[in-house]
Amino acid sequence: MILKFFELNKLNNQKQNFILFHGRNNGLKSEEIIKLKLKINREITYYEEKQIFENKQNFLDQILNKSLFEKGKFIVINRASDKIRSIVEELLEKNTEETFIVINTEPLDKKSKLRNLFEKDKEKLISVAFYPDTIETLFKLASNFLREKKIRLSSSNINFIINKCNGDRKNLINELEKIELFSLNKKNIDETDLFKLINLTENHSINELIDCCLAKNQKKTLSILNENVFTNEECIIITRTMLKKTKRLLNLINNFKQNKNIEQTIRDAKPPIFWKEKDITKQQISKWAQLNVEKLISEINKAELEVKKIPMNSINLITNFLLEKSK
Repeated sequence: MILKFFELNKLNNQKQNFILFHGRNNGLKSEEIIKLKLKINREITYYEEKQIFENKQNFLDQILNKSLFEKGKFIVINRASDKIRSIVEELLEKNTEETFIVINTEPLDKKSKLRNLFEKDKEKLISVAFYPDTIETLFKLASNFLREKKIRLSSSNINFIINKCNGDRKNLINELEKIELFSLNKKNIDETDLFKLINLTENHSINELIDCCLAKNQKKTLSILNENVFTNEECIIITRTMLKKTKRLLNLINNFKQNKNIEQTIRDAKPPIFWKEKDITKQQISKWAQLNVEKLISEINKAELEVKKIPMNSINLITNFLLEKSK
């Protein structure tokens, strides 16, 4: 069954307990998930599709095993694809009335088997498309936020922020919250401040993401992926940043093999490694062997080609790649 997002308040969560959220407006999706949480009064458990298929039986057991101490489960499956259809079909055959599941995907075309499954079923399954916010909607959201926080920005600067948000209110709120924090120390924010503030923070997120992945910190890698909404263009930046950092790591590993002294390896590195990066760089050196890094460089190049070849699936490709390499 197809519903508009504003029709979700009509939902009968006793019968219609499987919902497909598809589209790029992650901010609006997040708002609707919170509303559903309040409506059904349950805590949310988040899964990645990749996690489910790595241990399918454990996931099914978590859903089907009932507890006397909980009202029911609320599951959100992020970055899902058509592959998750087999899991949905399996769950539909079992007793899952006490489990509420939201499947969150990127845009799905009309040929998608997952989308067709949800749209054609008229009883248990709901399909909701989330289209990008219009410029008018985002401008209104930004103006209301800035007015409430007593922050002055020109219309041109507000439009500059909106253009960075790719039609997603979550991106907009993230940028506005950065501006709010910056405004605590400087009330008058000009274009130069705004440009540096937004772009430096974006680069920081990507650098931290790659550093955690190369340090084999999967938990932190997943956390950064969940906190950010990367665009298709940023997926290319992620692969290129990872390639650059991996080539540097290969040089460091080769130097460490020769001198057997990790402190000297860090100290002699060119370009220099800043003190904030030293600990995580040591972790990276200790986690990787030379041959594995050489193989990784080849895999990153292939991943970038895949991202360019199938841009609609770039987020899923990069997420799965980073989670796999951060194990």
